[in-house]
Amino acid sequence: MPLLGACAPDKGGLDLATPAVPAQFRAGSDKPAAPVDALWAKAFGSPELARLVAQAARDNLDIAAAAARIEQAEAQARIAAAGLLPQISGTGDASYARTPGTTRSSHPPFHASLSQSYALGLSASYALDFWGKYRATAQAGRLLAEASRYDRDTVVLSTTAAVANSYLALLAAQDRLAIARENIASASEILKAEQARLAVGTATALDVAQQESLLAQQRAAVPGLTLQLAQNRNLLAVLLGRTPESVTVKGGSLRRLTVPRIRAGLPSQLLARRPDIAAAEAALASSSASVKAARAAFLPDFQLTAQGGLASMMLKNLLRPDAFAASAAAALTQPIFSGGQLEGQLGAATGRQKELLEDYRKAIIQALADVENALEALRQTAAQERSQAVVVASARRASDITKQRLKEGTIDIVTLLNTQQTLFQAQDQLAQARLQHLQAAVALYQALGGGWTRALPPLEVAGAEAAP
Repeated sequence: MPLLGACAPDKGGLDLATPAVPAQFRAGSDKPAAPVDALWAKAFGSPELARLVAQAARDNLDIAAAAARIEQAEAQARIAAAGLLPQISGTGDASYARTPGTTRSSHPPFHASLSQSYALGLSASYALDFWGKYRATAQAGRLLAEASRYDRDTVVLSTTAAVANSYLALLAAQDRLAIARENIASASEILKAEQARLAVGTATALDVAQQESLLAQQRAAVPGLTLQLAQNRNLLAVLLGRTPESVTVKGGSLRRLTVPRIRAGLPSQLLARRPDIAAAEAALASSSASVKAARAAFLPDFQLTAQGGLASMMLKNLLRPDAFAASAAAALTQPIFSGGQLEGQLGAATGRQKELLEDYRKAIIQALADVENALEALRQTAAQERSQAVVVASARRASDITKQRLKEGTIDIVTLLNTQQTLFQAQDQLAQARLQHLQAAVALYQALGGGWTRALPPLEVAGAEAAP
């Protein structure tokens, strides 16, 4: 469970209560389970699929862009943390000035004056963080960097799932193409038989034309399936960060793959296994720290400054002890009237916090719904595949019987056409049902976080809420 679920409303009145988490998934068991294997792609029994998923996790351009955003966020976090440290700078100055005599006298002779000076020094300033403003700002930056890392993990998960789905769709297209070609061969044989019967007068031209129409329908399905095959292969190339011409995918058949058995565990476990939930929580914690910093801006600001160095009119005297100069100061600044700027900053920070709180709640609800949908889809697609396999077996028996009776002359071509169409459609629908079943397993792996687990302790959000 994320820590936010136990938080009380903050001092600003924001209710941090999270949605109630059920004791178990409606379509799952009531027993806890270990996280799914991070190498979940291997469970389908395809070395090529596992290789493509691993390659995408390494080379995908969206993942690379997400990693670059981590670098940006970490740099911003360092900038935000700079206020906690003294600021020190060095100075060096050499000046030469010539003042004309005409500026000092109105009558000649005019004598110009020359002046020069040299200086070396250090200056330092430090803001006393009495109210925690700078600590809160640094914490906000650190948590945003943390959120960016979780965002990257979310991109990895969605990308690898997309690779698996595209590969399965490619295999389905190959299966459907093979079925279409088998059906074309079968329909062609029957057409030849009908043409032979026409030649001897036992069939009519209408019988031949109807069989020709069925054969043409099967041939017309091939270009569309071929297009699907090419599109999924090209999509895989994009997901791998490669050009389509440089990627070769062997593929195979969905029938050779295994539908893995997946344990969902408990809903409370899910909340620590989804990177999108962790990202939403980190973003919310960052906004809480920003609210604290915005509140602290109303309070006095204490600044310490010090300067020291060497100064001389002559360069040769610059390094003498007598040339040393120093100063120190302490300043207090209390905002009195800012034209509504500070109030606006606090209002913006509070509004952003409320927005991210709702995003966090939605992430939890969406994660639970994702698992419920995937569990139900896995169960229903398994039933659909089993039922469709029965349909195919029955249709094949009917087709075999019809072919035999056609040879015996006991049925007409219409009956044969109907049984052929039923078989062809049933085989194609079985391939699609198999695809949906396997993709439901991918969806469940993705919904369960794909083996991701929180690497760090839950974020302390409530502590960032307190006003000074």
